[in-house]
Amino acid sequence: MTYIKRAAEDTIMRLSEMFPVLLVTGPRQVGKTTLLQKLADVQKSKGLVRKYVTLDDPDARYLAKHDPALFLQRYSPPVLIDEIQYATELLPYIKMSVDHSKKKGDFWITGSQVFRLMNNVSESLAGRVGIVNLLGLSDAEIYKEPSEPFQTDPAHLMNRLSVRSPRSLNEIYGRIFKGSMPELYADEKVDWEIYYRSYVDTYLQRDIRDLAQVADEMQFYNFMTIVAAHTSKPVIYKELADMAGVSSPTAKKWLSILVSSHIIALVQPYYNNALKRVVKMPLLHFLDTGLAAYLLKWSNPETLEKGAMSGAFFESYVFSEIYKSYLNAGKEPPIFYYRDRDQKEIDLLLYQNGVLSPIEVKKAASPGKASIKNFDVLRPVIQAEAFGGLEALKAEIGTGSVICMANDLLPVNEKNWYVPVWLI
Repeated sequence: MTYIKRAAEDTIMRLSEMFPVLLVTGPRQVGKTTLLQKLADVQKSKGLVRKYVTLDDPDARYLAKHDPALFLQRYSPPVLIDEIQYATELLPYIKMSVDHSKKKGDFWITGSQVFRLMNNVSESLAGRVGIVNLLGLSDAEIYKEPSEPFQTDPAHLMNRLSVRSPRSLNEIYGRIFKGSMPELYADEKVDWEIYYRSYVDTYLQRDIRDLAQVADEMQFYNFMTIVAAHTSKPVIYKELADMAGVSSPTAKKWLSILVSSHIIALVQPYYNNALKRVVKMPLLHFLDTGLAAYLLKWSNPETLEKGAMSGAFFESYVFSEIYKSYLNAGKEPPIFYYRDRDQKEIDLLLYQNGVLSPIEVKKAASPGKASIKNFDVLRPVIQAEAFGGLEALKAEIGTGSVICMANDLLPVNEKNWYVPVWLI
C-alpha cells in the first residue's frame, strides 16, 4: 500500500527530541501506527533500532496489564507501543523508566480512545509527554502540497498561490464526499461504502461498547447520525436528546465521547466584556465529511453537492482543513465562532496575538459584499472603554476572509478578501 507523507512528521520528530514520551492520538485508521513505523524506519537507517509492540495482541496486552515491569523488560526502550489505552497500567512504569534514564524519545505510544487515555496520561506523565493529535488526511497531504497553519494575511495567501492548485466544484465535492481516511487514498480499490460501514462497526463494537458503557449500540448509532445531520450548527442538547430519544445528560455525555474520540469538534464562541449579546453555545463540526456522508446515506458527490446539506458540508470541510493545518504543525487551533441574540453570525474567528480575524464560508463563486456584513459586530473589541477597566482584553481586528468557490484571490475591500477554498 502506498505511503502518503504526513504533514505532522516534522512536528513528531521535534517533540520526540523534546520529551521522553511521545503520544500520537486520534481517531481509528487515520494512520498513527503507519506514520510512526515510517519514522522508526528512518531512525533505523541512522542506527537507532526501535522495538514495536501492539496491545491489540492479547498476549502482549495480558503481560502489560498483569506484569508491567516484566513487559518493559521485554520491550525495553526505545520502543513504539501501539494502542496504549488497552493497558494504561503501563503508564506509571513508563514514568519510572523515563525518570531514571532521562532520555528523549524513549517511548512512542499511540492511542485512539482518548476519552479514557488522556486522564491517565495527564496523571502519570505530566511534563514528560509531547502530544500530537493526528486526524485524517488534509488537502495538502492528499495533493502533495506544503502544509502550514492557515492565516488570513494577504501576503501569506499570495505566497500560497504558487504552491496550491485550483480545483473545481466537482473536485471539491468529490473530496468532501470521499472523506479523509488514508486507506481510501492509498488504495483506489477500497470500496467507499464497505470501508465506512466497517469503520462504524469497529468504532461501535470496540471503542463505544468497551470504554463508554453504552448499553444500546444501535441507539448510539442513531445519535451519531443525528449529530452528522447537525454538522456546522450550534449545539442544543435538548434538541439532540429529543431527536435521539435519550435524556439531555445522556446526549451531553455521548457528544463528549464523539469529541474525545475525534469524530467531531466543538468550536467555542468568542466572547468578552465588549460583546454582551453573544450566544454561548458551541458550534459542532464533523471532522470527517466522508463519515458524515456515509451516516446520512448520501450516495455520491453529485447528489451531496445538490442536496439540502451542501452548504453545511462545505463549512465543515473548510473548518476541518483549517483545524488540521494547526494540529499538524503541533499548535492548538485558535479557532472560535460568533453568534449573537440578533442572529448575526460569523462562521469562524482566528484569535492570535491579540488579533481577531473573521472568516465567512460561502459555497458561492461570487458571494458579494453582503458576505462580510456581520464583520462589523466585532468593532467593540477595539475600544478599550468597552471593557470596563479590563483594557488589556482589547483586540485588533485583522484581515477578514470569505472562503468560497472563487477562481482567484481577490479583495472585497481594503480589509477583506475572497479566498478560493483550494487555497486554505
